[in-house]
Amino acid sequence: MNARINGVNMAYTDDGRGMPIVFVHAFPFGKVMWESQVKGLSEQFRVIAVDLRGHGESDAPIWRYTMEQFADDLNSLLDHLSLTQAVMAGLSMGGYILFAFYRKYAARVKALILADTRAQADTGEGKADRFAMAQLAWKEGPGAIAEAMMPKLLSTASLQGRPDLVERVHSIIAGNRVSGIVGDLMAMEARPDSVPLLKQIARPTLVIVGEHDIGTPPSDARLMAENIPGARLEIIKHAGHLSNLEQPEAFNRAVRGFLSSLRLSPLS
Repeated sequence: MNARINGVNMAYTDDGRGMPIVFVHAFPFGKVMWESQVKGLSEQFRVIAVDLRGHGESDAPIWRYTMEQFADDLNSLLDHLSLTQAVMAGLSMGGYILFAFYRKYAARVKALILADTRAQADTGEGKADRFAMAQLAWKEGPGAIAEAMMPKLLSTASLQGRPDLVERVHSIIAGNRVSGIVGDLMAMEARPDSVPLLKQIARPTLVIVGEHDIGTPPSDARLMAENIPGARLEIIKHAGHLSNLEQPEAFNRAVRGFLSSLRLSPLS
């Protein structure tokens, strides 16, 4: 499906009925990373997965991207879908976007799922790494980004023993466009520290992290879970940064268990 959102054509999937869940993907992926969640959860929930601007089947304009812009796009998508509220789920960069979304549109958040992400802003070293990666993307293309990122995305066991998964992750990254990759890097580098926001979050929240996540380790997840009032923490065994891809059944079980424990109206 496609919709004209804030001047760009945005692609999304919309499957199932019931409580709506909007899945927001990581950098530099797309809605395809949520295929196992769409398949596994759509019998019970209305599952929406979006290609952010710059990714997948959506437009990839060459211009500045920001977390607030991504949040505005998600807000307009909810308008397009006639949804007053939704459960908002984001992984890695998707989590950064949800912090921005909550700042601007908290009333539209029914519950939060923050997966393999962190609340802290980039350090000086992290900002320098973003700049270096942008130069790599510009000079050598998305395939070089895939090669550079792969060791940090999956657990050692998957990197060594699951070639099909490695190839799938590589192909998703390599299929993106340079404009979107560079735009994301600029947006992530400029994002604010969200640690002060954590205690202000007044929605049911699930924090998920792979036990072998290198990029946003369990310590980052614990910081969020300990500071968001009433948050639940789930550590996915035998998973790295892409816990939903590496252990989709465990990830879906965590989401299903969290949502079934909430007294939320089934439809919005």
